[in-house]
Amino acid sequence: MEYANKLNLKQPASEATLMQLRSADRLPKDYVDFLRKSNGAEGFVGNSYLILFAAEAIEPINQAAAVDRFAPGLIIFGSDGGGKSYAFDTRQEEVTIVEFFDMDIGDEEPVFCAKSLTEFLKYLSDQLA
Repeated sequence: MEYANKLNLKQPASEATLMQLRSADRLPKDYVDFLRKSNGAEGFVGNSYLILFAAEAIEPINQAAAVDRFAPGLIIFGSDGGGKSYAFDTRQEEVTIVEFFDMDIGDEEPVFCAKSLTEFLKYLSDQLA
């Protein structure tokens, strides 16, 4: 992934860990493939800071944020570390990646970013500082 070259990568996720990931079969294939290479990551994509959570952290993070209550159908998988979350939007047939400010969860419609992890990384790379 050309846009991920400044991310600090982690050890790969095990297949057992991936099997426990909620809705793994609905997530973008390139995201699941990325987890097989790096179970989470952190660093810059262009001028944007990105934290991709480890697969086993996704469920607890979503529970702590009460996503099922405030924004059912979203699965938070990352953050900018400064109050913005990135999530998979599973409310439609085609799963997309969206962003929202944490304090707005459930109040504002999330903003569309991309249809895949590769497109999402390009989206972040194209953002101005």
